[in-house]
Amino acid sequence: MKVVFVTPRYDPSAIGGAESAARLLAEHLAAQPGFEVEAYSTCAVDHLTWKNELPPGRTEMHGVAVHRFAVAHERDEDFFHCDARLRRSPRHVTFGQSRRWLELNGPDSPGLLEALGDTDADVVVLSPYLFSVTVDGIRVSSAPTVLHCAAHDEPPLYFPAIGEAFVAADALCYYTAAERRLVQRVHRVAEKPQIVLGIGVGEPEEGGRPGGEHLGIGERPYLTFVARIDTHKGADALDRFFRLYKKRRPGPLALALVGPVSTTIDPHPDIVTTGPVEEGAKWDILRDALAFVHPGALESFSLVIMEAWQEGVPVVVNALCEPTREHCAHSAGGLWFGSYRQFEAIVDRLTADAELRRWLGANGRAYVREHYQWPALIERYARFLESVVERGRPASR
Repeated sequence: MKVVFVTPRYDPSAIGGAESAARLLAEHLAAQPGFEVEAYSTCAVDHLTWKNELPPGRTEMHGVAVHRFAVAHERDEDFFHCDARLRRSPRHVTFGQSRRWLELNGPDSPGLLEALGDTDADVVVLSPYLFSVTVDGIRVSSAPTVLHCAAHDEPPLYFPAIGEAFVAADALCYYTAAERRLVQRVHRVAEKPQIVLGIGVGEPEEGGRPGGEHLGIGERPYLTFVARIDTHKGADALDRFFRLYKKRRPGPLALALVGPVSTTIDPHPDIVTTGPVEEGAKWDILRDALAFVHPGALESFSLVIMEAWQEGVPVVVNALCEPTREHCAHSAGGLWFGSYRQFEAIVDRLTADAELRRWLGANGRAYVREHYQWPALIERYARFLESVVERGRPASR
């Protein structure tokens, strides 16, 4: 069976949870007997600019034939004005307005869409839902399509042009049951073939150094957040909460913000902002953290939470994020906060109670090993894709 994955960016240097998840799925599926896997993507690495940074053409990456196509133009500044305007009342956006939003959001890659229209793939997998190559790729593909939504409860999910893509996809793949409930509340997709899959977690690739050494803080205890350090991920809120916590609770506790920074984090003696780090350093920092804090309200899965649990580290999440809160509740591996007072109480308890940290971390590790190990997960996914191919693409599409 030939499977083509379509993502706006396909490269380890491209920071993005949904695209990283698609890349990992493609690589593990390529190792399955009877599967030929290719990926269609753009030459861009940065989703804010869509600048062509990687060479076009075919390359091989971990068993996957990757075809990269040029982006016709970089992101227009008009997108940010359009986005701000439409987000004010997403349920009143017209189809034309949402199509314009998609065109401005990009990436615009005519070569990718042309190749997708001519592909001999048995099935095409597209992710995430927000981008024009995903929405238009579903429209032009002659093969059955599977949309990996990576959906959050955010304004674009309600845009009519987005809804058309959900309805036009032949099958849907979700990362959590909470994500499926959200999409089914918003769009008429309940009758479609679908699977709640999640993402597999590999073994840690530690660098062999203490986390505090990477951070330059020695043996101080620290909380960490590993992701894009931006407003949409909740980094601003975590920064604000932690500064207030340190005013009320002076002491050695530090916060490590690990990942590319696209918001303003003012200097603070107890906050370390690393920028991007190598994979081994990331795992070292996770392993030695007192807890991993994910402040984002807009997550559909969060692979890095699973990685923290893989290291036996307790997790703290935003109560407004149903998927990550659901992970914590089902695993008994984490806690959640809906206000600063709750954040303060959780951090107080975790810093004071090593046994609680150990118990939460052990529960999280057991949850990952039961539900998110690659061998069983990829077998389920392979069977699902086979069922989608067998069903085919309705002639009316």
